[in-house]
Amino acid sequence: MRQKFSRCIVLVVSLCLLLSATAPIHGQSGAKNGEWRSYAGDVASTRYSPLDQINASNFSKLEVAWRFKTDNLGPRPEFQFESTPLMANGVVYSTAGTRRSVIALDAATGELLWVHGKREGPRGAAAPRQLSGRGLAYWTDGREERILYVTPGYRLIGLDAKTGVPVPGFGNNGAIDLKLDDDQEIDLITGEVGLHSTPIVAKDVVIVGAAHRSGGVPKSKTNVKGYVRGFDVRTGKRLWIFHTIPRPNEYGYETWENGSAEYTGNTGVWGQISVDEDLNTVYLPVELPTGDYYGGHRPGNGLFGESLVAVDLRTGERKWHYQFVHHGIWDMDIPCAPILADITINGQTVKAVAQPTKQAFLYVLDRVTGRPIWPMEERPVEQSTVPGEKTSPTQPFPTKPPAYDRQGFLSDYLIDFTPELRAEALKVVSRYKIGPIFTPPVVSKVEGPLSTLALATASGGTNWAGGSYDPETHTVYVFSQANISTLGLVPGDPKMSDMAYIQGMATTGPRTTGGAGANAGAEGAPAPAAAAEAGGGGLSVQGLPLIKPPYGRISAIDLNKGEILWQIAHGETPDNIRNHPALKGLNIPRTGRPGIIGTVVTKTLVIAGEGGVFTTPSGRRGAMLRAYDKATGKEAGAVYMPTQQSGSPMTYMLNGKQYIVVAIGGQGYSAELLAFKLPD
Repeated sequence: MRQKFSRCIVLVVSLCLLLSATAPIHGQSGAKNGEWRSYAGDVASTRYSPLDQINASNFSKLEVAWRFKTDNLGPRPEFQFESTPLMANGVVYSTAGTRRSVIALDAATGELLWVHGKREGPRGAAAPRQLSGRGLAYWTDGREERILYVTPGYRLIGLDAKTGVPVPGFGNNGAIDLKLDDDQEIDLITGEVGLHSTPIVAKDVVIVGAAHRSGGVPKSKTNVKGYVRGFDVRTGKRLWIFHTIPRPNEYGYETWENGSAEYTGNTGVWGQISVDEDLNTVYLPVELPTGDYYGGHRPGNGLFGESLVAVDLRTGERKWHYQFVHHGIWDMDIPCAPILADITINGQTVKAVAQPTKQAFLYVLDRVTGRPIWPMEERPVEQSTVPGEKTSPTQPFPTKPPAYDRQGFLSDYLIDFTPELRAEALKVVSRYKIGPIFTPPVVSKVEGPLSTLALATASGGTNWAGGSYDPETHTVYVFSQANISTLGLVPGDPKMSDMAYIQGMATTGPRTTGGAGANAGAEGAPAPAAAAEAGGGGLSVQGLPLIKPPYGRISAIDLNKGEILWQIAHGETPDNIRNHPALKGLNIPRTGRPGIIGTVVTKTLVIAGEGGVFTTPSGRRGAMLRAYDKATGKEAGAVYMPTQQSGSPMTYMLNGKQYIVVAIGGQGYSAELLAFKLPD
């Protein structure tokens, strides 16, 4: 009897050890109770739900449960609908429409329950971040329920979630003017600061970032600084502020040479923010300072530009930082939510943070200390020849995981469907500068080089949609796109900017580019339709992309090992490639297609919609919402959508039915929420 009892103890202990090694802790467990209460599922930004009613056996049977068109929520229809809706207590909440209204919908039927809107007049018209934005935040203490969002004119609004009425005790009758109490003077009408992303709420603290206009041609080397603040969710009182450009006597001020910290702006947090409530730590993904491609007016490494910064949830004090790009001149803003993940390294559980990036590196750090999980090497990189520019002699390179998409621009990347097409591509590229990642921009010259070509910079890699994380298998799933950026500079025109150099191209007569430019697909600006249709950005050969596929892919990355498990081309081959006469008779596998694509991961599936549209076998133009086996990447099903995914999908369970909701919209098809479920 004693021997049997001992064996039972051993069995129980072994089972507990097994569960403790594989089970996620509460902070990284994904969306809970079948709901979706935070932009990325939870404040850890996992975009994970354990639901499994919808699976590989039935995904292709999904049908439209309801749809909600947003055309009348503003003076004109919207086509750039980037929201991820929330669901709590049977209600779906989202921002929507060109005026960024807030809507509450019945989660079973899509019926409109209430709508809130704010007309901001000249202030809204001058805002650098307009349209509906990426969504909103939800908070409850079990009694009250509140919705929080940021208007285009940069006001933080608190609404009663049941009625849509502003909360009287929050700020000034439900509103906080974010252009005030920001430790700097900001013009209330024209001050260049706003936000597309959502606030995030953790332990009764609302955290709000800042965004600006795209910075290829800034109006001035001086600009509004993108500080981050925390507010009390009940009263709206400012609790703290973090200076992303340090003030005198603050950590990092010395990294700004020649007093440039005094006048340089930007360095905001326009991507989503993540929080570890157990560690009382907020993780801030910071963009680069003023001037996306020229840093001559801001010499030095410039903390906290292009750094992941951990600050205290209660006080905003810096705990640690890691700068991914020193003195950035490639528009490699950290664009999306850091993913908090508890992983297993050498048999030990490690609290990690994994940051997808435009440069297609997944940087993985210890989220308690900020130290890299695997060695990070400072490697020499080519130096700039642009007058007045002083680039960093080295840049950090992760040793693990490997880059999950192509970087820089190499001749190996060129189209190779036929020898003739490749020869033409080589001729086009001969007029440009190419090289590995961190090859600097050049002054554009008619005789050449016209610019530096680069993948995985401004419009490549992973943008604001970010990735998702499976806490069961410790796997990150991330979409990336191969879009060409043309990094050319021309002397600044005093009528446009006081910058010594701005983004531009020397006049060359007839152009070989399709005009995608360096900012195609950048923050708040989708890639032009022609570029999206072709894939690979605007440079082309006979109307075909200059580079070979895939143009968009999903990668599965094992965080325990720092290895890529699988990669698949995501997105149907564009019509202009399938029907091109130069490719007649060739067997071209699915190419994938570019876009800013978010994923959601469930118990068994990775789900993502396509960017752009194509002609289906039935003759309809549209796009597909696709599901893949999360272990293998094998396609598990697809359903038709009338246009491309423009937001990121989410999922919830209500009355025994699982729903998948995604924002769609694009050229020729105005914004809509589309909800799918299985047939009754």
